[in-house]
Amino acid sequence: MAEAGGRSVVEQLFDLRGTRVVVTGAASGIGLAMAEVLAAAGARVVGGDRDGEGLAARMAELEAAGGEAHAVVADVAEAAQVDRLFAAADEHLGGVDVVFANAGIGGGGGYARVVSGRLAELDLATWDRVLQIDLTGVILTMRAAARRMVPQRHGKIVVTASVAGLRAEPMVGYPYVAAKAALVNLVRQAALELAHHQVTVNAIAPGPFKTNIGGRPFDAAAEAVWGGTVPLGRMGTTDELKGLVVLLASPASSYLNGATIPIDGGATVSAPEM
Repeated sequence: MAEAGGRSVVEQLFDLRGTRVVVTGAASGIGLAMAEVLAAAGARVVGGDRDGEGLAARMAELEAAGGEAHAVVADVAEAAQVDRLFAAADEHLGGVDVVFANAGIGGGGGYARVVSGRLAELDLATWDRVLQIDLTGVILTMRAAARRMVPQRHGKIVVTASVAGLRAEPMVGYPYVAAKAALVNLVRQAALELAHHQVTVNAIAPGPFKTNIGGRPFDAAAEAVWGGTVPLGRMGTTDELKGLVVLLASPASSYLNGATIPIDGGATVSAPEM
């Protein structure tokens, strides 16, 4: 059924044309998939990442495909660099409507995979670095978003948590599990506060996806191991996240707040292998 202007109800619900979006960790993996689908849907995107060369190349590709995508080098663990990222978004886009606080790193293998993943072998330097990026980096990003969205009385913040934040996950390391679990409740807390300003806060909880978060692409053996933890019997591809990204950025999710949405091939409905 067509509405005013010839657009159907569905087109209006998922219309992202002109939406001003910041995506962190946009040079690769899940963040790149987010930037790709948002730009393709007509959103105006600022991508942030500490990999300046990779980010510039990927954002240039999105622009060559007809989208608007600006590259801003930023390490989310550094407050000044997060502030610079959002200042650049203000300059390029004239403000921010949606923020995907996605940037993160892996925490090494869990105790089910490697000896170094055991609690007795916990490396504090790794612990500190993972929490600085995966937890502090997210709160710095959320803070910068709130400073813009509260005065304008609208906005959407979307955090990348993990299945490892919803249940025990012996395949990944302690710092990653700790950070992602903290994000789930951080989202609830922020959602409760910011709802009074018409700003929503939600999270996605990806299961095993084929990205290079561990520092390198998955080989066939690793893919088989991770795929075996999922009822669908395989790892996800980043393209399979894109529908959820559009939903969370669009008017279709206007009443969704404080939620953490698993996208995991059913991993959270099965017990992890111990």
